[in-house]
Amino acid sequence: MAKASSQDDIISFNERNFILEALRNGKRIDGRGFFDYRTLRIVFGVSSGCVQIQLGQTKVVAATTCEVVAPYQDRPTEGFFRFDIEFSPMASPAFESGRPSAQAIETIRVVERGLRESGAIDTEALCIVAGEKVWAVKVTISIVDDDGNLIDACAIAAISALHHFRRPDVSITADGIVVHSAQDRAPVPLSIHHMPIAVSFVAFEQGESCALLTDPSWKEEKVASGRLTITLNAQNELCAIQKAGGVALPPADVIRATKIAATKVAEISQAVASALKSANQTLEPSFGIGFTQSGNNQMLFKRGSAAVNIPPSEQSAPSFSDLSDFRDFANRLQADQNRRDEATKERAATFLESFKM
Repeated sequence: MAKASSQDDIISFNERNFILEALRNGKRIDGRGFFDYRTLRIVFGVSSGCVQIQLGQTKVVAATTCEVVAPYQDRPTEGFFRFDIEFSPMASPAFESGRPSAQAIETIRVVERGLRESGAIDTEALCIVAGEKVWAVKVTISIVDDDGNLIDACAIAAISALHHFRRPDVSITADGIVVHSAQDRAPVPLSIHHMPIAVSFVAFEQGESCALLTDPSWKEEKVASGRLTITLNAQNELCAIQKAGGVALPPADVIRATKIAATKVAEISQAVASALKSANQTLEPSFGIGFTQSGNNQMLFKRGSAAVNIPPSEQSAPSFSDLSDFRDFANRLQADQNRRDEATKERAATFLESFKM
């Protein structure tokens, strides 16, 4: 976890005015339309439940683990799952080790609410022996680089990792519970009813009205007057909604944002499903963590890895960039860490060492 340093959150007065003036003229500083998403890349690891999500320059990595534990007394036939998000100082100068910041707590709650309260995961399917043993599933999301819209990136990472995850098969004998290795029995996917996807908007006050933007960058988040996060699934069912910030949004703007979010959710869901389909064909029967290389082709999948881009908006045609393999990704991390202080360099080196192929 991390707490944000107020000194690192400052945007200059000139930058703030430039962003606001550009919005008043119907433009964003990166050239996107108001409802355009940055390029989304999805890369699955060799092992199940491991995924890297890149949304523009925002990068997160999710890893899924499980263990056999005793159930809660009030829910003896249900397993459980939880989420943890690690805010590393390597991801942003604003992140420091210590108590979790308000941003960290809010991100965890929004991601978890979209999955838990919508009943996306069948927790009763995680039960092994009622009242005695159940599966506890944990998704750990590490923030690698923060360039805005962490909530959407973390939500996509969480649901993608859960869909990709395979737990060990179990059998019940007279001597107790036997957890089988991947070599003995094929691992079992989780029972997931639907795919909640979060779409975030930031609001800017413009006189008596508000301008809404999707997929905000870091600077746009700092200048914005408020944020609205809407979590939907591909069936257009509302899973969760979160309003942050002091700006008031009229009902008409909320309804309009929901319709836009439904379009984005359909695009992202299709991208995740396509990546999962290809990655599952070459999934390694193991429970470790690792990534594989992806070739420099528009839609090339190799050994459990996948990379997919979604169209930046519903009006434009798909635009695919060359895919970078994970080794290039690690090299970029190395370049980023060289700009940090010595203490942060040591943490980054430890992170990179864990992903060596």
